[in-house]
Amino acid sequence: MIELLSAIRKNAVGLAIFAVVTAGAIALAQTLTADRIAYNIKAAEARALNEILPASSYDNDLLNDTMNVDKRFNQQLLGPLPDSAVIYRARNNGEVSAVILPAVAPDGYTAEIDLIVGVKSDGTLAGVRVVAHRETPGLGDKVEIRKSDWITSFEGKSLGRPAPEQWAVKKDGGSFDQFTGATITPRAVVRAVKRALKFFEMHRDELLYGNALSGENSDGN
Repeated sequence: MIELLSAIRKNAVGLAIFAVVTAGAIALAQTLTADRIAYNIKAAEARALNEILPASSYDNDLLNDTMNVDKRFNQQLLGPLPDSAVIYRARNNGEVSAVILPAVAPDGYTAEIDLIVGVKSDGTLAGVRVVAHRETPGLGDKVEIRKSDWITSFEGKSLGRPAPEQWAVKKDGGSFDQFTGATITPRAVVRAVKRALKFFEMHRDELLYGNALSGENSDGN
């Protein structure tokens, strides 16, 4: 009986040590994995941002020069953004030369379309990229830069170029191309980009010179 109890104690101690070591290994692996995921996310962000604003066009740490998105604005003009959404600011000699706005097109064909919209300080578009979507492969996915150069058609545009009524796909009387067999997706992106430009115009001073967004809510139409 004594030998049995001793064996049980030894086994219990061994199991306890094994459990502690295993838990420690899992915790370490999770920490390392989390760090790697965070690094990969930052790297992906940097690549997407630098497609719009090349690193040579600013002299600050773009990823760390950010503003939180004020909830009084984003539902109307930038779309239903996540709480983690931020605005990036590019600088030259301390002055903000461009901002990159997060935006969501809620009316995609399949689901919401997540965008980043680069706007120069004069209100012209530096570029637009789709960062997440679930549009139909071979049709709506042409909003991706790796599938089509359609998204580059926004570069150099502004609220006045083309005229406001021309900010639509050609099927709706506008100046932007749609895709063969897929009009809903490009229509949603054009609308979202136009709303982002309105957001910039309405809050230009806060974006270029302020530390935080402030102001009254506004109509996003």
